[in-house]
Amino acid sequence: MEIPVLYEDKNMLAVNKPSGLVIHTDGRTKEPALTDWIKDKCPKCEDVGEPLEIGTGQMIKRYGIVHRIDRETSGIVLIAKNQETYEFLKNQFLKREIEKFYHAIVHGDVCYDEGIINLAIGRNKSDFRKRATGKAVRGEVKEAITHYKTLARKEKISFIEANPRTGRTHQLRVHFADIGHPIVGDRLYSVPRKSPLEITRLALHAYAIEFEIPPNSEERAGGGNLTKIIAPYPPDFQKAVDFFK
Repeated sequence: MEIPVLYEDKNMLAVNKPSGLVIHTDGRTKEPALTDWIKDKCPKCEDVGEPLEIGTGQMIKRYGIVHRIDRETSGIVLIAKNQETYEFLKNQFLKREIEKFYHAIVHGDVCYDEGIINLAIGRNKSDFRKRATGKAVRGEVKEAITHYKTLARKEKISFIEANPRTGRTHQLRVHFADIGHPIVGDRLYSVPRKSPLEITRLALHAYAIEFEIPPNSEERAGGGNLTKIIAPYPPDFQKAVDFFK
């Protein structure tokens, strides 16, 4: 398994996860996961982070992974090599000090050049796989806010940069579907639609992340402690973005 490393020092690393690869095992299948790659790359990461409960109720090791992205989403994932760094990064996420930028291609001509989607998210009452807003929610809802910019429009699809201010499960997929612009290739939150693009998966890429790197790191990816890391597009997403040129 080849995973591009975007940044690495003695405390952490950032990788560019390919689409189709899960972060952790689901406990039901034996498909490869990012944690398998971490076992080989950084064996000492095995006991970093608190245990994670998966759908089967089983508790598994986190392997230093600080945050997750969906299986079909490509892009940046941060991994801590020690517990101190894990807590340092996790605290930034909890305080919403980390800036995440996603690039997505959505159906339709998005009306506004920029906007804010403020729709609380909870579990979908009719489908356990999904999240929802409004009357479709079962049980508790949590605040969910997404800032976005429309970068380009062409032939009834739009190229979007999204900056989620919260980190809810499927947040961008739910938010854009709810405003009538589901992400291209999203089979869970949209019925199949024709698209001029050849991309066959969810057209969502975790493009950049800006955060404070842990103290005493041997290297810096940028000036000072504040670092911005950018994940190059994989070939299928690059081809989709080139459509707008």
